[in-house]
Formats: sequence, C-alpha cells, structure tokens
Amino acid sequence: MQRVDTDLVIIGAGPAGLTAAQYGARANLRTTLIEEMAIGGQSLLIDHLENYPGYVEPRSGFDLAQDMYRQAEKFGAQFLNDSVTALRKENDIFVISLGSGNTLTAYAVVLATGAKHRTLDVPGEAEFSGRGVSYCATCDGPFFKGKKMFVVGGGDAACDEAQFLSKLSDQIVMVHRRDRFRAQKALAERVLHNPAIQVRFNHRIVEIKGDTKVRSVVLENLLTGERYEEATEAVFIFVGSIPQTALVPEAEKDEAGYIITDQRMESSIKGLFVAGDVRATPFRQVVVAAGEGAIAAHSAAQYIDELKGEAYR
Repeated sequence: MQRVDTDLVIIGAGPAGLTAAQYGARANLRTTLIEEMAIGGQSLLIDHLENYPGYVEPRSGFDLAQDMYRQAEKFGAQFLNDSVTALRKENDIFVISLGSGNTLTAYAVVLATGAKHRTLDVPGEAEFSGRGVSYCATCDGPFFKGKKMFVVGGGDAACDEAQFLSKLSDQIVMVHRRDRFRAQKALAERVLHNPAIQVRFNHRIVEIKGDTKVRSVVLENLLTGERYEEATEAVFIFVGSIPQTALVPEAEKDEAGYIITDQRMESSIKGLFVAGDVRATPFRQVVVAAGEGAIAAHSAAQYIDELKGEAYR
C-alpha cells in the first residue's frame, strides 16, 4: 500500500478538531492537525463557559482550548501552523496542499473548519463581542437573567434562541428588518404569541453603544427612517452563518451549505470525516463539537484499518 506522510490529517483546531486530534493520537495513528489561525477556533470568543460537563466553575474558552491542545499533544498529535489551500483525493490517498507550498498525504481527513457567524457590520458590534454582543443564547443568555436583551434576526435560529432567552427574562426585544419572519410557521407563531417577547418588524440596529460592556442600541425604523436609542445589556445576533466548506465543493451539503454526514461523521467522500460547526447538526455547542470530533477520529481509525486490511472481524 502507498506510504503516506501521516495517517490522519485534521483541518481546524476548534473543540472538534482538538478532540479528534486526541482520539486519533490515542488510537496510535500518526495524527497531524493543521490550523492557520489560533488554537481554539470559535471557543476563543467565549469569556465564561459554564455549561461544559465536568467544570463546576466557569472557564474561558481560551483556557479550555489550551487544555485540549496540551492533552492532544501529550498523546502524540502533531500541530502545524499553516493554511490548507487545496484538498484532493488520489485513489485512496488524500493530498493536502498547504499555503507554505508544501503538501501532505494521509489516509483519512477530519474536516473541522467550522462556520463563521454573519455579522451586522455596525459600529460597536466587534468592539463589544463577548461583552454583551453574542452569537449564542445558550452560551451567554444565563449571564443576563432578568435583564433586557435584544435578538436580531428572523429565521429559525433567531426564533429558537429568542424562545430560549424568554425563559430567562420577560424583557426580550426581537428586531427583524422584514415585515414577517422567514422562520417555520410554528416557530414564528410561538414567538409572536410569547408575552415575554416584543417583536419589532421593519427595524434594524444601526449601532451598539457601551463603555466596558453593552449599554444601549440605536435602532432605525425602516418605514419612517426614524432613529432612536434604547437601553439594553445584551444583543444576540442570529443572521445566519457561513460554513467553511470551500475545500470540499463536491461534498454533499444541506440547503444552508453545511456538510451532510452519516452517524459515523463520514461525508459523501469516502475517508473524509466532518465534525463541529461545518457539519449539518441541530445543535451547535462546544460539547457537541467535541463529541463529534471523537466519533470522527474513531471512525477514521476504523476506515484506515479497513484500507490496510487490518479491520477486526
């Protein structure tokens, strides 16, 4: 069988990729994780992670990611700071082209490139990210119990998250630039009939203000052009996300562009496993991404054994 540079390549060092690296290395696979930015991915945006199993006291996403990194490295995973510019399969071997000009070959790949949140691109959004501006109600909503919170968006995610936040506060204001929701009818109806949620159609947020944290938003009525400022402590933004799938345009995806896998995390491309926010999944959380990374690496190990004719029977 053709020799390769490494058995398993993992692309992306968020919680899914870091967990896959640990499980791949523990399975005695030569495991290489490639990350072009910082170790931790989207978890680095989490200031206080309080719902990860096993940690009674909140931790920062950075601290958790560093622990995951050290754990994977301890088991023998190799880390490479580089970008992946192309990924192709030649017979049963994956060829990974790197931004440095080098290439790697591997028997299997775990794609854990995640998804980027769509942003409003308004003043104050980036400045107050993690300090009142959030893209995850489940992660950050509990910090604002009983407080006034704004939710931006009109799709399924926005309606779902507004419903969740309404269990924490009866001061939820939902802002949508259209005159009706694009969410499924059942979800939209639940929001519209929820007394804890005030819906403002034909509105948009044009600025987020604060000092050390969010204090207010500036809204625009799109029908009249009127602008006004309103106090709040949190802004939750759900205007979609962009899965990072450019490396595998041929992989099967859902309507939103997320990669579809089976229960083993295998994509429509044999030997390509997918985990984390780039995958079509109903619930995006750090703990879910970690679980998917573990399954992906375990499945990759089985796949490699089959390739080598060493599968246990």
